[in-house]
This record gives sequence, structure tokens and C-alpha cells, in this order.
Amino acid sequence: MNEAAPAPSGKRRQILSTLAVLFAVLGAAWWLMSHYVWGLREHTDDAYVAGHQVGISSQVAGTVVEVTVDNTALVEAGQVLVKLDPVDAATALSRAEAQLAQSVRQVRQQREVAQQYDAGIAQRRLELNRAQIDLKQRQPLVAGQAIAAEELRHIQDTVKLAELALQQSQRQAAAAHALIDGGAVRDNPVVLEALARYRDAYISAHRNAIVAPIRGYVAQRNVQLGQRIAAGQPLMSVIALDDLWIDANFKENQLRNLRLGQPVEIESDIYGGKSKYHGRVVGLAAGTGGAFSLLPPQNASGNWIKVVQRVPVKVSLDAQELAERPLRIGLSTTVYVDTHDRGGEVLAKVSEVAGRPSTAVYTADLSKADAAAAAIIARNGGTAR
Repeated sequence: MNEAAPAPSGKRRQILSTLAVLFAVLGAAWWLMSHYVWGLREHTDDAYVAGHQVGISSQVAGTVVEVTVDNTALVEAGQVLVKLDPVDAATALSRAEAQLAQSVRQVRQQREVAQQYDAGIAQRRLELNRAQIDLKQRQPLVAGQAIAAEELRHIQDTVKLAELALQQSQRQAAAAHALIDGGAVRDNPVVLEALARYRDAYISAHRNAIVAPIRGYVAQRNVQLGQRIAAGQPLMSVIALDDLWIDANFKENQLRNLRLGQPVEIESDIYGGKSKYHGRVVGLAAGTGGAFSLLPPQNASGNWIKVVQRVPVKVSLDAQELAERPLRIGLSTTVYVDTHDRGGEVLAKVSEVAGRPSTAVYTADLSKADAAAAAIIARNGGTAR
């Protein structure tokens, strides 16, 4: 006959009770964290630093004679990056300058011709007036046979010829004024056409110096000395590292609680988890990454497997933190979005106007061209305005 097992000691019972209470507390803590903390956060490690990669290309064709920068160099807006051979453009500019000067002188000549025709009209009117007076004086003399009828007919013919001569002068003056009326010499269509050609030649000549449109760092330089380049050919990129953001690719089932303006905490692999960035959700993409890929997926076939899609979410970065700890385009990050506040919008309701990239380095070309053209017109007797 087997003996009965001894009853658990009080110490063992106390340990089991403590473990039970501990597991209950851990379970409750896990539930509370899951419901009130983890459930109010969304995170992804499929997130990368993004920024504007400004492509540099030439606006005119030419041969490279100088490259002033290399990869990683810091450049300022308006700084010359590449220079092209200026000979052809300088020749075209000289030819356009001569054509503009000739057009101004041609219009001035047409104005003088029009004034000559105006003077001719006054002369023809005097001749017609004199012929009409002679006719009026001699008509009564025919009845008294003081003059012959033949002489009267000659005077009548003279009046008709004077009338025709006046009409001819008026038509010639009108034709001359049709070429010059409507404004100053500078506003004449002939001068405006020559002015447009001069502007094109001037801008082309000064665009032989390829400049940086923004402040940033040079990357992807692929232009070399002596290279013949075409207009629009990519030469390098300039990246503004002070204007970066995060493209965080969230799964589609993570989007339900994301709203514009929610605070975001970012960890960058380059600095580790102890160095955190802060930002906000500023936009959700209009489609998934697959929809915008080069070869979008086609799911109409029978061999279809459902794949969870990801949607890019744009996250801003704090400018001061970015200046203290610079980032690079393409770096990996982990993004945590605090979704406590879900009262914001999912999509933007107002068109974003402020903060759009812009540059003024190209506008100076046209103003300088206009100033140079005005000087040419003034030197040749036109109205410089």
C-alpha cells in the first residue's frame, strides 16, 4: 500500500501564489500597453530619407571647356558649374546685334520717307487749289468768248490731273505710315522681331556658363572636359541636404489611424536609436508603391497571390535637428507615429502654396539682355524704353 503524497509546504504555496500574481500583473500590463500605448502607435522600418535631386543640364549645345566642381562639393545658387566653348555663341550674338541696329535704322528711314510723302500731299493740295482757282476764273470768260473753249478744257484736265496726283500722294503716304504707325521705333514689328532674335542670341551666349539653381551638394557628376553635350543632357545633380524628409512605407492595414499633423519620432541607422529626430506626417501618397512602379502588377490572371501593399507616407524633419545631425538621401530609418490624435485630415484639403522650390538665377539673363538691347537701340537713334 502506497503512502499518500505529502501536502505542499507553505513556502511552495507562497511561491506559486507569487508567480500567479506576477503573471497576472504582467498580463494586465501587457494588455494595458497594447491597448493604450502600442495600439496608439504605428511604426515601420521600411522608411528612407528623401530629398530634392535637382538635375543639372545645359540649355544649349556646346563643347565643355571647364568643369569647376566635383562630387561632394558644396555650391551656392548661381555658382558656375560648367563652361562651354563661347565662340559660336559670341559670333551669333554679334550677328544679332548688327541685325537689331540695322532694323532700327531701317525704321528711321521709313519714318523719313513717310514724312516726305506727307510733304508731297501738301504740295499736291496747293497745285489742286491753284488749278481750281484758274478754272473758276476762266469759266465766265468762255461765255463772252474771251478765251477759247479748248483752253478751258485744258484747265479742266489740269484740275483732274491735280486731283489724281493728290490721291496718289495720299495713298503713298498711307502705305508708308502703315509700316511705322503705332508707337516708337522700339515698338515697330521689324525692330521687335530683331529684338527677339537678339535676346535669344544673348541668352544663348550667356548660358554657356551652366550655373547651380539652388544651394546644395554635387552628386552624380558625369561630365568631362572636351565632351560635346546636347541641350537637356544630364550633367550632374545638386542635392539640398537642408531640405530633406522621410518616405515611410506603411502597410495598408496601418493607414486607418494615420492623420496629417500627427507627431513622428524617427530613428536613423547612421546615428543609432539614442539619436532621435522629430517630425510630423505631412502627406499620404495617392497610390501604393506598386501602382507607380515601372511595371505595375497585373492580378487578372488565375495565379493570383494576395500581397500586402505599402503606401508612402511623407514625414517632415525638424530643421534644427537636421542641421545638427545631417542626413543623406537614401539612408534607412525607423519611424514611429503617435496616433493618439485622430482628428486630423487623411488628405490635404488646401493646395500647398508656401515652401515650393524656386530659383531666380535664370531671370537675370533676360533683364541683362533687355538692357543691352536698349543700349543698341539708343545708339542707333531709336527710343530706348
